[in-house]
Amino acid sequence: MNYKLVAIDMDGTLLDSNNQISDKNKNVLKAVNEKGIQVVICTGRLFASARYYAKLLGLITPIIACNGAYVCEYHRNNVLYESALELIDYKKVVKVLEENNMYYHFYDNENFYTKELNYNSLKYYRWNEDQKAGDRINIEVIEDAIEFIDERKPKVYKIVVMDKDDNKLNTVVNQLRENKHIEIVSSMTQSFDIMNKGVSKGEALKILTRKLGVDKSEVIAIGDNFNDIPMFDFAGKSVAMGNGEEKAKKIADIITDTNDNNGVANALEKLILT
Repeated sequence: MNYKLVAIDMDGTLLDSNNQISDKNKNVLKAVNEKGIQVVICTGRLFASARYYAKLLGLITPIIACNGAYVCEYHRNNVLYESALELIDYKKVVKVLEENNMYYHFYDNENFYTKELNYNSLKYYRWNEDQKAGDRINIEVIEDAIEFIDERKPKVYKIVVMDKDDNKLNTVVNQLRENKHIEIVSSMTQSFDIMNKGVSKGEALKILTRKLGVDKSEVIAIGDNFNDIPMFDFAGKSVAMGNGEEKAKKIADIITDTNDNNGVANALEKLILT
């Protein structure tokens, strides 16, 4: 098959357990790119974080960020698609989360907002300590999430909710599902993500390929989790990581090695480079 685009998830897929990209993954992605095939990072992370890794890989590429809510050509700051939460829906979600005493953070394309440094916000805070100024994620600790949104009016592309109690998470998800204007999906254990209705990696990939003139049969999608399933459904060839969720592996066309064993590189060698 003459593939033209490879969409790759980050956490649990391109990144290993230490949030690093292996030399083999780097070399294979470079070889794929040199064959004229577009390599697109397709992640639940905010755009600023994905941009760091795109630069690290030397990829001049559009980035699908925030589970598909934001698509941008980072090298020329050209936004191709965006879908932020409506203000009224943001407020409804925050009300439920605070009534249930949940940890949550949210972000636009560049900024990470949280009421407390915990879970992923603490992880990014510590990650920043080792980065040069231009590569750090801007983390802003706020006191009142409703007041903040009313005053600053940022575009909220995604809200992330995290808790160590799965039963509590499920209870809150069920409450939030009463709102028919939002999407809820899981991208890692003990958490779930909230976006605007209709947002998914698959929908963003569809929009991007249309703009690039690429047919879905010419697309390879690689991922590991529930939020990757929509792009599996869209792509001509889907590849699940060996460490991936069972549902993702059942849907995928191919199961590759784990993220700690160069699963991305091993799959692309077989599909493109041999």
